[in-house]
Amino acid sequence: MADNPGITFDRIPHPAPVDAAARTALIASPGFGTVFSDHMISIDWSEEKGWHNATLGPREPITLDPAAAVLHYAQEIFEGLKAYKQADGQISLFRPDANASRFNASARRLAMPELPEDIFVDSVRQLVLADRDWMPEVEGGSLYLRPFMFASETFLGVRPAKQYKYLVIASPVGNYFKSGAPAVSIWVSRDYTRAAPGGTGAAKCGGNYAASLVPQAEAIERGHDQVVFLDAAEHKWIEELGGMNLFFVFDDGRMITPPLTGSILPGITRNSLLTLAREQGLSVAEEPYSIDQWREDAGSGKLVETFACGTAAVVTPVGRVASHDGEFVIGSGGPGQLTARLKEQLVGIQRGTEEDRHGWITKLG
Repeated sequence: MADNPGITFDRIPHPAPVDAAARTALIASPGFGTVFSDHMISIDWSEEKGWHNATLGPREPITLDPAAAVLHYAQEIFEGLKAYKQADGQISLFRPDANASRFNASARRLAMPELPEDIFVDSVRQLVLADRDWMPEVEGGSLYLRPFMFASETFLGVRPAKQYKYLVIASPVGNYFKSGAPAVSIWVSRDYTRAAPGGTGAAKCGGNYAASLVPQAEAIERGHDQVVFLDAAEHKWIEELGGMNLFFVFDDGRMITPPLTGSILPGITRNSLLTLAREQGLSVAEEPYSIDQWREDAGSGKLVETFACGTAAVVTPVGRVASHDGEFVIGSGGPGQLTARLKEQLVGIQRGTEEDRHGWITKLG
């Protein structure tokens, strides 16, 4: 049972969990987002009852009415975080409270009910403890956690739904990028924008990612790993990739990242790296940076590193940038020293080999 006052998690026994041998084979080389653990968390919300019917049970298909509001008006939000095996063998979460806070910010933007943050964190904790045997031992391996919520009310009117379902599933994962290249290549989208002022860019909702799929496919067709979006108003200012924030490092030791103006997702990895960089004495700023300046600074050698960051890929060097206007290489085209140093420190904190001075790690035992 859960320890949260006001809500109790019922445990439903799994009738046929994956056997140990099959599980070992599945997590030997899990890739990203294709293998799933045995259990899931489910909590319902209604206007009459609030949050209720909390369960930890077998992962199974969801039954939805064809008129479920999410299928028509896209009231859906999600989060992404990871559980890690620490150096001492314990399982830990990295900043789950920050994910809980961002989840509720997304809920407010999409007119959805907020989930108490302690219940969010406890739901993730319970699922990880139930499925800790799914933690992969491969290099860079972790248990990726996907909390999400959607409108489940059967109703076709255009208004906020009166019923929602919150779930958490888990997926053992390895490294996000499989290209094997030391740095990723990026395509600049000139024809599409990810988000606009006043829109849902700062919310983690499925619609933002759906809008990125066509330009992302265009990037892949042209031989690149990711797409980068410019601002919707002037098509000039760099915003973010399809699912990661960007940082730029200069030869004078400065580091900048685009500011959070409402159209960029406030990444938790982004926030963590800003903190770590400032602790190292770097001059760090959140300020606009244009695509033309990016090209010019890379060409002159003033810009020495660019890297992307996010929960899935952690920290990833950017080596090459291309668009209809041509392409340019950043630095040597491979990982930079600061990028490597920040990644090593962040991953070290997550995995318990570096001191956690900020209380970012929640150990689960």
